[in-house]
Amino acid sequence: MSPARVPDGTPPAPERVRVPDGVLPAPERVRVPDGVLPAPERGALPEPVALRRMLGPSVILLGLSIGSGEFVLWPRLTAEFGYALFWACWIGVTLQFFLNMEIERWTLATGESAVVGFVRLHRAFLPVFLVCATLPWIWPGWATGGATLLSWQLGGSVAWISAGGLVLCGAVLSLGPVVYRTVERIQLVLVAAIALGLGVLSVLLVRGPDVAALFAGALRVGHVPDGVHWPALLGALAFAGAGGSMNLAQSNYIKDKGYGMGAYVGRITSPFTGRDEATDSVGRVLRGDAADLARWRVWWRRANAEHLLSFYLLALASLALFCLVAGALLEPGADPGPEFAFIAAEAEALAGRFGDGARWLFLGLGVAVLFSTELAVLDAVARVSTDLLALPLAGRLSHSKLYFAVLWIVIATGIAILIGGFDAPLTLLVLSAALNGVVMFLYSGLLLWLNWTSFEPPLRPSAWRAAALVVCTVFFGYFSLVTLADRLGWLG
Repeated sequence: MSPARVPDGTPPAPERVRVPDGVLPAPERVRVPDGVLPAPERGALPEPVALRRMLGPSVILLGLSIGSGEFVLWPRLTAEFGYALFWACWIGVTLQFFLNMEIERWTLATGESAVVGFVRLHRAFLPVFLVCATLPWIWPGWATGGATLLSWQLGGSVAWISAGGLVLCGAVLSLGPVVYRTVERIQLVLVAAIALGLGVLSVLLVRGPDVAALFAGALRVGHVPDGVHWPALLGALAFAGAGGSMNLAQSNYIKDKGYGMGAYVGRITSPFTGRDEATDSVGRVLRGDAADLARWRVWWRRANAEHLLSFYLLALASLALFCLVAGALLEPGADPGPEFAFIAAEAEALAGRFGDGARWLFLGLGVAVLFSTELAVLDAVARVSTDLLALPLAGRLSHSKLYFAVLWIVIATGIAILIGGFDAPLTLLVLSAALNGVVMFLYSGLLLWLNWTSFEPPLRPSAWRAAALVVCTVFFGYFSLVTLADRLGWLG
């Protein structure tokens, strides 16, 4: 194993924490399943670092959520039904906070990704999650969406612009020396630009009655208006946040950032410009002694704070503001039209009020959001798939080589889909999102089982966090079943 590093990759600058007396010995605290995969080594949990040095992983997830649910799916639902469904929006993003923190819990304590933990439960979960990590995301809806907006301004073929965007994303990911740093920097710029643009639009457009109507919709829990397209609603629920297997990539982000036991695991580097770092899907588990538990409490508190600030609060605020902007620009209840017609209507409404420059800025922002989201999606798919494929291929291919092989296979598949004529952006996004809603139902229960059976207090989830994961399982399971029944014609 490589020596521990801290989130910015520099030598540790430890923050010493007080060690309590009278705790149970390590073997009684951590019991990682080892029937399928070998038992990991044990080691000391690295010293905690300042919260400001932990910022980054959750911003990537926030950028992923902006490019799908926030910019596309929830504003479209607002255009159709006003704010009647906003209750489902805030519940969806709240549940994702708890899901993501249970994903982080496993990685902080073991240095492994959550999908490797699932394989520890049963070997059948390797092919299951390999499918879950790829099938819902091979549809290049974000690249197609960005190309659609760009074609409105400049003309050209949506399919070929989309294909060019996919290749550009692959090149960016392939040439950055450390892949995580490349994605983090791009998403930091994206989120800052979105926050600025969204803030300006909100000041210009949003008024008190709109905010009151949104709060009224937030309180009507369980109300589903007639005419709701169930796959679109399931997809919007999954994408009220990053969504689906993208949440599982949070394991990889905090590993590469150097959180907890992830500090012992190498990062994915470019075969062209980076220095190779030794990586292994099997991690290193904290010992669970008095010193570890004292550090754990600090790591856990700060990881929650980072995710609350960088993901939950910003995602909820941006979801609300994008819905409010859509409600201010479009007449609620009006037909939003096919595919991205409602975005075109928003742009034209802006042009009518503030001139053609406002239209260009809005669509330009949308292009940047969707193409950069495609980049982050490709990265996350390749990361999760690499962790799984590296288990049977250990010793034959490095993580970096596997990552780039998966990355370019996914890109090639996306291009083939586009050339085959399947280039309707909203259809692709809804398909991807609905499939990911089913994936979230699957892993919500698995996360609870994995963390509850592997850890003893204080590493084990508290009762109220366990209850939150039960709610996640029921919530996404219910909407997945209703969507299936709707598609089979059982609700008519």
